[in-house]
Formats: sequence, structure tokens, C-alpha cells
Amino acid sequence: MINAVLIALLIVFAAIYWRKEALWRYYWQRKYQSAVLSEQQRQLLLRAMPIYKAMTDADREKLERHICWFLGEKRFLGRDGLQVNEAMQLIVAADACLLMLNKPWPLFPNVKEILLYPSAYYANVTQRDVAGLVSYHQVIREGESWPGGTLVLSWRDVLEGNRLPGDGHNLVFHEFAHQLDQVTGQTNGTPQLLTKKAYQRWAQVFSRAFNKLKSHVAYNMPHVMHSYGATNEAEFFAVATETFIEKPHEMRQFDAELFNILKDYYEFDPSQWQRW
Repeated sequence: MINAVLIALLIVFAAIYWRKEALWRYYWQRKYQSAVLSEQQRQLLLRAMPIYKAMTDADREKLERHICWFLGEKRFLGRDGLQVNEAMQLIVAADACLLMLNKPWPLFPNVKEILLYPSAYYANVTQRDVAGLVSYHQVIREGESWPGGTLVLSWRDVLEGNRLPGDGHNLVFHEFAHQLDQVTGQTNGTPQLLTKKAYQRWAQVFSRAFNKLKSHVAYNMPHVMHSYGATNEAEFFAVATETFIEKPHEMRQFDAELFNILKDYYEFDPSQWQRW
């Protein structure tokens, strides 16, 4: 009798384990089925986030549902005396959720908390040189993405990224793109893809595009992306994401293949939205 009960429990636990994502989604659908942004929140986004205003009605509705989920599931903390209010959380959530516009919940499953500083901040850095000597120093940063699930953002730069929606730079897009990159356990400019063929295509397109940007930066030739994208593959993916969303027409003219592979990955086309 005891063995039969244990077997039954094992079957139940196994079923729950294999269906846990579906169960979580069912729970979230019930939890957030009636959650909507208030008119005050929508008006705030219209003022603070020009991309939100440019989107189609259908895309805005999807984004708003994601924002409700994000605000309910992620934790925000202020640093250096910053008091984080609901408006700050709303703007960060809206920018982050835009990357996941057509993705299912959970969004950014590894992200647990977002730390907000008033402005650029000092971060401790440890470096080891070729001789093996370790040095410690501080650098000024606007944001960081930690593999352990923490995002760090400068609030001033969050606002600046939204104030200039067509300059190809948005701190939240950049750092949350790093989180997508880190889902695989590595930070190498390749997010999690569905098939082996997709990885092969990604490697081919991104390697060529990365080398193209490095070459254009080195020889002071015109390029649509910020030069910081030439730092390494991880920064290239983050900068490419910013450019894809904020300068889609320019990116498609500069490198149509890169634009198309990002469109396939993110599952939306920002060039279809009205421009500001």
C-alpha cells in the first residue's frame, strides 16, 4: 500500500515538474487577467516614452499586459538615496518589456531585481593582467547586467534614452539585451535560439556584421551603430538591439541581413511603427 502511494506521488510530482511552465502560465493568466494600466499610467508613458506613442494599438495592448506582469513579478530597489516611485518602475518596465513584446511569460526569467541609481555611479572592477597580477579600481558606469539576476541602471540615463528615441541609444534596451544574451549561461552575443540551424545562421550573420562594424570604426567610415558595439560580441548584440529598435530604417539600409535576423529573433518589426 505504501509503495503504491509513493509511486502515485512520484507520478504527480513528475507531471507537475514537466508541466510547471504551463502551470505557471495558467497561474499568471488568472492573476493578471484583469490587470490593466490606469489612464494616468498611459498618459505618463505617452509623455515619457515616444516609442509607446508610435506603436500600433495592438502592440501597445500587448506591451501593457507585459508591463502589468513585470511590475508584479520583479523587485525595484533604489541606491545612493534614490527613492524609487511607481513612475520610475513603470518606465523601466515598459522599456524592458518592449524587447519581449511577442514573447510569452515569464519575461526575463533570470532577472530578480532592478537597482536604480540617481545617475552614473562608481563600480568596483577587478582586473588580471597577462602576468597574473590582480588590480582593483573603480570605473564610472551607467548600467550593468549581472548573470545572477540583477540589473543596475542610472535613472538619469534611463530618462535620457527615452527623451531621444531616435539616437540609437537606450540604456534599458542595452542592459536587458545582455540578460537575453546571458540566458545560455554565457555572455557572448548569442541569445537562446530554437534550432541548430538558427545558431548557425546567427553565427554567420553576426560574425560578419561585427567585423564590418569594427572595420568601419577603425577606418573612421560611416556606421549606423554606436562605436561601443565594436568592443566585443556581447556589446555588439546589445548595441545592435538598441539600433534595431530606435533606428530600424537606417539599420536595414546599412545591413539588411542583420536587421532581418534581429526581426526574426525579437518577433516584431519596429520599422512598421510611426516615427517621431
